Order: sequence, then structure tokens, then C-alpha cells
Amino acid sequence: MTAITEAYVDSLALNAAAAKNGRDLAKKNSFPALRRSEDGTLLFGECKGSGKEPYRCSVDFAKPEAPVYRCSCPSRQFPCKHNLGLLYAYAAGQPFETADVPADIAEKRSKAEQREEKKKEAAQAAATGGEDGAASPAPKRRTNKSALVKKLAAQLEGIDLLDKLVRQTVQAGLASLDAKALKVMEDQAKQLGNYYVPGLQAAFRELLLALRQTDDRERLYTEAMDRLTVLHTLVKKSRDYIAARRDDPDLPPDTESPLEEWIGHAWQLAELREHGLVRTDAELLQLAFRSYADEARGEYVDEGFWVRLDSGELYATRHYRPFRAAKYIKEEDSCYAVVRAKEVFVYPGGRTPRIRFEEMTMREAAPADLAAVKAHAVRSFAEAIKSVKNELKQPLSDKRPIALLRYARLGTVGDRYAIEDGEGKRIALGNIRALSHPVTQLLPLLEKSAAEDQAMLVMFEHDLQDGRLTAQPLAIVTDTESIRFVY
Repeated sequence: MTAITEAYVDSLALNAAAAKNGRDLAKKNSFPALRRSEDGTLLFGECKGSGKEPYRCSVDFAKPEAPVYRCSCPSRQFPCKHNLGLLYAYAAGQPFETADVPADIAEKRSKAEQREEKKKEAAQAAATGGEDGAASPAPKRRTNKSALVKKLAAQLEGIDLLDKLVRQTVQAGLASLDAKALKVMEDQAKQLGNYYVPGLQAAFRELLLALRQTDDRERLYTEAMDRLTVLHTLVKKSRDYIAARRDDPDLPPDTESPLEEWIGHAWQLAELREHGLVRTDAELLQLAFRSYADEARGEYVDEGFWVRLDSGELYATRHYRPFRAAKYIKEEDSCYAVVRAKEVFVYPGGRTPRIRFEEMTMREAAPADLAAVKAHAVRSFAEAIKSVKNELKQPLSDKRPIALLRYARLGTVGDRYAIEDGEGKRIALGNIRALSHPVTQLLPLLEKSAAEDQAMLVMFEHDLQDGRLTAQPLAIVTDTESIRFVY
């Protein structure tokens, strides 16, 4: 069973309010009965409520990677505050009496086992091909070609509309776009929502948001031109790609680049599995975390940066919460434990691909894990910078790539901080505009041991106006701890 710590319970809460309410229940001794099964896979008990009868709640770890939460309260949140309170009580070391598994839960477990057994039998039958024993591939999802062609045709109309809007912007000239003109363009951009291209719509909205800035006109024009370049590339590449798929609906989707996601496709886990974009039995450690509002998409984004311990691959998790529904969606939070994921789904494209995992267990990070992270860090800054610059040359690439670097020294050069590798190559450190989270003022507070032979996770940004490449520290990994600047 997953080690139940307060940090683990925090990670399960739907939001900060749910975590606080659950923690308060545990602190106020609101559980007159706390019980656990003999094998420790079930925690259950009773919690005082507003009525005469207490709420009966339980957390079932029969499948540690996918715990089941049950409660007799009317809340629609899972886990509810009573489930969380039960777990906080356990994490705090409150006494749990050993007891038999309640009959109703035992029955539900039995039914769940039967369903799992049927799934295994079906999967085995598909793998062996039936009685003759011939292997057969897993069945592919059926596609409604007629509906797909109609959708692709609509997307092409949306791309034509975006092309028209981009051309109008260029022909009018950026300097002539006043508040009235931008309002007209925003109304036109709303029409893109009718053509199944939400990603393209968000990309155009980013341009409009940039054009509304008034503090630094020269920087505004430089950034606007960069966004226009991205939009021009998007129009060309997406038009060619969608037209090819419309002409031949049997063509598979592009799984080598992020183009589908740029257009606005929301990949389903079944699709990722079908195309082999899944890794098994991975251990991951989160190095940095942030939440921010994406005004162009109309969503809050909870973003984590992770390293796979056995290979050193860097990944990103992004959890989207639309503004209108944010209060109903679980807010992600920092994770300090090592995550053991049974399956890791990898989204197409990108230097640091987005991942998602459903079933997982957690354990405390050990010194060996930190040593593994340091061992995977890139030692040659020349190699790292070359890779980053090659990435930035691509119009549709991630404009803020991250890298895990092994530095020999951390110090100041003039009035700026920098890290240096074993060959004397330096990378300047600074606060980048994309993060809006300055951290360099914290560097003088580091222990002396952090200044030599450690690993640093950084996010790069290329300032288009002065041509400077700057790296902002996100985290430092030493032999004994992971120090986060963004969490």
C-alpha cells in the first residue's frame, strides 16, 4: 500500500478547501470509530455529521495504484472531506482498531474482482486469437469516416478563416491596430470556435492579447511578429495536413509532432495506447511545479516538470481547468514523493513531451534517487545550448525549453549569476518573462555546498529584442535534497 503521509493526502484533495476541511476533522477528533482491515488494505470508520447518524466512510487500497473512496455523505467530491479526514487521521498516527472488512465492502470488492477477471479473459482471448492459438492484434477503434471527412472539411474552413485574419492583421499594419480594431478582430476570432480548431483559435488570441500591451511598444512589435510567424506556419502546415487526411481518411494521425495538439485535438488515452505512446513501470520524480492562467485558452494550467529515474527523460504534466468550471475540477499540487506509475501515456511531439498517468503508488524519495537525477544531468553546456537553439529555430517548438544541467560551479560574473561546466562554458542565469516568478534573488541564500558539482533544472528563454538566451533556475538537486525555486 502507498505510504500514507500528510503530503500524499494533500495530493488527493480536490482543492485547498477540501484539504483544510479534512485536516480539521482529524484534528477535532471527529471520528468516534477508526478501523483498519487486518491486511491494511482498507481504512474505514465513522465521522460525526450534522445529523444524528454519523457518516460511514472508507478508503479501499485493494488496488494501491487506484484507491476507491466511499462515503455515505451527499457530497459529489471524491475523495470527500470525510475520506480525507480519515486519511489525515491515519497519517497523524491516530489509533486504528483492527476489524473485519464490512460485508457491503466485501461484496463490492468481489464484484470488482469479477469484472477485472472478465477483462483479463477478454484480453487473453484477443491476444491468442481464440481456440486455434494464432496471435491476433488488439482491435483498433472504428472510425466513422463520413463524420471524420465532415469534421476535416470544417477544419479547413476554419484554417481559411485564420489565414484571412492573419493577412488582414499584416496588411493593416501593427501600428494601426487601436482598441476598436482589436475588438473587431476578437469578435472575428470567436467564429473560429465553430470549426473544431480550438488550438488555432487560442494561438490567434495570444496575438491579440500581446497587441493589447502598451508598456513597451518595441518589444510588443517584436513579440507580435514572432507570433505572426507561428500563425503563418500553423496555417500552412495544418492546411496541408488536414487536406491530406480529408482526401484519404485512412491516413493515421500525426504522432511524431505536436501539430494535432496545436490544431486543438484532445488526445484520448485509448488513442495514445493504440499508437504505442505508452511506457510501463516508470518511476518519476517531480522537480518543479507551477500554476498559471492561460488567458488565450481560458484555462488555469497546473504544470509539473518530472524526470524519469531510470532513463533521465524529462517530461511535463499539464492539468487544464477551464475558468468556468475550475471550482468543480481538482487542482493539482506539488508532489515531493517518487511516483511509481504502472502506465505513462506520452503525448506526441516536443523536446519535453507531456505525459499523463492514472494508476500510481508513491514512496519517499531516497538519496539514491537524487544521485540518479544528478547522474542524468547534461555535463556539456555547449551540447545543451546547441540542442536548445536547434529547438528554438523551429516555429512550432516549445519557446521555453527546459534542461537538466550538471554544473561544476555556481557564482557571479559581474552583476549576474551564472553556472559553469567542467570545460569552463557558462550559462547566464536570470528571471525570464514567461514565468513571472523571479527567483535569482534567492540564490545568495543557498548553502555553500550547492555552489559546486550539483544539478540544476532550468527553463530557457530567448529574448527576441536583445538576442540573449537566459536560463531561469527551477530547481537544484544535491546529494541530500531537491531545492525548488518554483513549486
